[in-house]
Amino acid sequence: MTTTPERSATRYAAPPAVDRDTWLRERNALLVREKAHTHEGDAIAAARRRLPMTEVPVQDVIGDDGPTSLLDIFDGRDRLVVYKHMFHTGMPIEDQCEGCTLSVWHAQDASYLAAAGISFAVFCEGPWEEVAPLRDFMGYTVPWYSVAGIDDPALAGEFGTISCFLRQGDRVFLTYETTGRGVEAILVPLKLIDMTVYGRQEAWEDSPEGWPETHRPGWFWRKGGRPTAQWTRPGATPVDTTIPHRHHH
Repeated sequence: MTTTPERSATRYAAPPAVDRDTWLRERNALLVREKAHTHEGDAIAAARRRLPMTEVPVQDVIGDDGPTSLLDIFDGRDRLVVYKHMFHTGMPIEDQCEGCTLSVWHAQDASYLAAAGISFAVFCEGPWEEVAPLRDFMGYTVPWYSVAGIDDPALAGEFGTISCFLRQGDRVFLTYETTGRGVEAILVPLKLIDMTVYGRQEAWEDSPEGWPETHRPGWFWRKGGRPTAQWTRPGATPVDTTIPHRHHH
C-alpha cells in the first residue's frame, strides 16, 4: 500500500497573493512573535532545569538479555530519556498504538542524544514475548524493554509519555516527564506540517474560513488499517478494514 494520497480535486481557499515586499513585511511581523515564542521556550527550559527530582527504585526490566537493571540502561551515561510505549496484549501488530508508533518512529536514531551524553530507550507495557516481535517488525535499533508487572509510576504508569532520568552513583531520579501534546517535542512531522498553509487540517485548529479542517486529531497516523509507518516495513500485508479498529490514540 502507498501512503501517498492522490491530489485532492477540491479547491480550497488560499491566502491572498501579494508582491514579495508586502509578503516580507507580513513575514517579518510574524517573525517577531516567533522569536518571542522561542525566548519563552528558552525560559521554560530554564525552569525545567530547576525542577526538583524524585527518586525511582532501581529494579529490573526485561529486554533481549532477560532481566536488566535500570542502572544498566543508562549505558554508562548519567542521563536517560525514555519513551513509554502503549501495548495491547494479545492484539496483532497492526492494532498497536498509532500515536506511539509515530513517536518512536521519529526517535529511532539516538546518535545525537548519545553524543550529548544521553541514552535513549523505549519502555513498553506489554510482555516481552509480544513486544520483541513488534520492535523487530518495525526495524527499531534503539533499546526496547518490557515493564509489564512493574507498578512504579515513573517506569510504567501512564504510557504515551516521555520521561527523563538522572543517575547519581547507584541511585536514579526522575527529573521530568510529559505526555499529551508535550510529546510533540519529538514529532518532527507535526512541526513541519504546522509550517504549511493548511496545517494539520484538524477541526480544533484556528484557520481562516474555507481552509480544510474537518479531520479528527491524528487522522493521518493510521492508514489502511495499520499505523502509517508500518506500511514501509517488509511483510506489511493488507488489513481487513471492515473489522472495526480496536484502539485509537
